[in-house]
Amino acid sequence: MDKKIHDLMIIGSGPAGLTASIYAARAELDTIVVEKAPMSGGQIINTYEVDNYPGFPGINGFDLGMKFREHSDHLGAKHIIGEVKEFAVEDNLKKVVLENGDEHYAKTAIISTGAVYRKLNVKGEAEFSGMGVSYCATCDGAFFRNRTVAVVGGGDVAVEDAIFLARICKKVYVIHRRDEFRAAKTLSTRLNQFENVTILWNHVVDEIKGNEKVEGLVVSDIVENKQSEIEVDGVFVAVGMIPNSQLFVDTVATNKQGYIIADEMCETNVPGVYAAGDIRTKELRQIITAASDGANAITSVERYLNSVG
Repeated sequence: MDKKIHDLMIIGSGPAGLTASIYAARAELDTIVVEKAPMSGGQIINTYEVDNYPGFPGINGFDLGMKFREHSDHLGAKHIIGEVKEFAVEDNLKKVVLENGDEHYAKTAIISTGAVYRKLNVKGEAEFSGMGVSYCATCDGAFFRNRTVAVVGGGDVAVEDAIFLARICKKVYVIHRRDEFRAAKTLSTRLNQFENVTILWNHVVDEIKGNEKVEGLVVSDIVENKQSEIEVDGVFVAVGMIPNSQLFVDTVATNKQGYIIADEMCETNVPGVYAAGDIRTKELRQIITAASDGANAITSVERYLNSVG
């Protein structure tokens, strides 16, 4: 039996993948969207509130994710639920093998499997996620205006987050397990200019406490071996991200952090394979930039398909 060959295969159904499916449907491309979870939307469906996506102020993440999926369904995009266990390029065809053994083929593929925030793995973190625990200061910082927050981490992102929050919050604690930042010196110098910032060197978070929302942190001084508590309204965890790229590292080029190397048009080093959203190398990982990637990737897909006939 001859195998069905689609024009496009989209792997992942967060904002990047769903936007790509919308643009692909409008371009009348024969497309399938392969998604691991039975519910589309990616990480945003677990987000308590989204206040920076244009046109939807204050919408919760679940509802926004459903609107993305409803738009995709409205245009007739075909969605397949199944976990991808293998990805390969064979004779210019892109192939996935699902956990149940099903195989799917396409002339092009968009990888939009996203990335996950690295967790602290401490008591209270999961319980208060979205209720004072955040992994994105630019997404959620405005909710904590004129309040007291903590930032955990010592790299560029953590210090940038602390600077961003210091401009709008009453008090910012920066909790770092070492005695100096890994961030660029210019960022450290800028952070030190804020009088409302207190840096807790050589400290780690042991527990996040609260009732219905975050109310405080239990922290330890790992040099003095002393534990204490601080009152905060929110905690921003900035200890890195883990790209969901493990299935693709043998096929496409990645950087040392594991992100797929792709340009603004989402092109990887493999012709006909594209990376969109949080999975790809980029400066800003937000819902709107993921959606933008989805649109750009389809432009690249159309260009490629036109070139190969």
